Amino acid sequence: MGAAQVDTAELRKARGAFFTPPELCSYVARWAIRTGVDRILEPSCGDAAFLTAAGAQVRALGAPATTSTALVSIDQVHGVELHEASAKEAALTLAKAGVQATILTGDFFDLDPTPSFDAVVGNPPYIRYQDFTGEARAKAQRRALEAGRPMSGLASSWAPFLLHASRFLAPGGRLGLVLPAELLSVNYAAPIRAHLMENFDHVEIVLFDDRVFPGVTEEIVLLLAEGPGGHTDRFTIRQFNDLAQLDEPPPPQHSWAPPNAAGKWVPALLDESAGRTYAELLESSFSPLSTWGHAYLGMVTGNNKYFTLTTDEVAARGLNERDLTKVSPPGSRHLRGATFTERAWRELNGNDARTWLFYPRGDDLSDAAAEYIRYGEEHDVHTAYKCRVRSPWWRVPMLPVADLLLTYMNHDTPRLVRNAARVVHLNSIHGVRLHRGHRTIGRELLPIAALNSMTMLGAEMEGRAYGGGILKLEPKEAELLPLPSPALLSQIDVSLRAVAPQLGAAMRGGELDAAVDLVDRVVLVEGAGLKRTAVRQLRAARVAMFNRRSARH
Repeated sequence: MGAAQVDTAELRKARGAFFTPPELCSYVARWAIRTGVDRILEPSCGDAAFLTAAGAQVRALGAPATTSTALVSIDQVHGVELHEASAKEAALTLAKAGVQATILTGDFFDLDPTPSFDAVVGNPPYIRYQDFTGEARAKAQRRALEAGRPMSGLASSWAPFLLHASRFLAPGGRLGLVLPAELLSVNYAAPIRAHLMENFDHVEIVLFDDRVFPGVTEEIVLLLAEGPGGHTDRFTIRQFNDLAQLDEPPPPQHSWAPPNAAGKWVPALLDESAGRTYAELLESSFSPLSTWGHAYLGMVTGNNKYFTLTTDEVAARGLNERDLTKVSPPGSRHLRGATFTERAWRELNGNDARTWLFYPRGDDLSDAAAEYIRYGEEHDVHTAYKCRVRSPWWRVPMLPVADLLLTYMNHDTPRLVRNAARVVHLNSIHGVRLHRGHRTIGRELLPIAALNSMTMLGAEMEGRAYGGGILKLEPKEAELLPLPSPALLSQIDVSLRAVAPQLGAAMRGGELDAAVDLVDRVVLVEGAGLKRTAVRQLRAARVAMFNRRSARH
């Protein structure tokens, strides 16, 4: 193979090809293939890892040989592969293993579904929506529509791939796929979750405590779905420690019935007691953040290094108050307590933080502002996309000053912080504008009350985990964050204020657990009437989900 044809890791990533550990392939093949004459399809066969495992399984089940050299019939094993070199390599690998297979080189979305396969197995290509574009996306979305499930423009490639693959199953067939754990949580996967519940007799999700794809931070799950054309009101969960445990007697499984098939399946990860307590609190004394207010993205400058300045930079350029507005510095490290005060902002101001936003008022520019704009143009700041599409390029669209600031990229847990400094905020954090009528008590007490085990568990449930164990909350997800209801907060007003000094000391000392313990006693025990055993169960559930997320480092 010439240098120009070498299949690099970058090229494989671009087409969503992540080769699968053989232990996973064997496990899925053993589950999906039940007889020696089953017909098997792998819609993105790559280096034939799944097809090799499929060949071994049908051979173990007594596949009828059709030639003196082939141990598996050519009509049984079928693969599709977009990448020509990989398709040729797959055919060679299978031939060496004594598996005659039909390998088609081409785009799986170009194939019309023929419901004739007993097992469809594989690891669908994983391409995020930003890179899943053009004709490839258009074909995938057409196939999703044919399956009766329109897909969001934010969908990654695996989602329509699953829908199309399921249409190749014969009655009684099995679908065994390696999927990102996004299946359980992201909004764009809602049609997939509904499809599985409404079109299969049995659905099982297999989880792993450890990361099982070397060098890949994305958490994966195994989807095992059986009986196309049926339906179910619940699915089962089975959890393994690691790949080695796949060859041991399987751990026990439990089932969960989602209230809404398309809704997030993350609650299925909770143990039964914690899940029941969580649901009861949502019904009784907790309500989503949207009850309190509206969460919104921060300002996008187009170039934070240019538009945000330190006090020294302001002085050096001769800018004045007419040219500037106070801003929460980029990032969220300074938002660790319950309140961001004017004093805290001034301390950052004196510590070389970028606490000023360049924001000239009106069209009558000061000489210093005009000079700074010329400086930006000399350094091509105005050519950045966000600058280029607004007029004038140097005026950042201003948003309302938020009542509360919300950290949305977090290692431990999101922080809801009172914006006592009355600063504007950038898109490294979210703002929360409280509804009229909730503003006074919400500003004063909601940031304190939010540091409870129920809300922290809710953040794990509603947010999404990214590589490195980071938990991210988009505004719509943030608005689902379970918080003490207005009625509950009014009920515990005096008690919360009483623990505020101790809470502040704990937060300043970096003692998050101590702070949460204080708030739990007031919010969950005194206010919501939970027994301490139930509080411990909520806390243990949150820790378990945190540990699961952190294991992605």
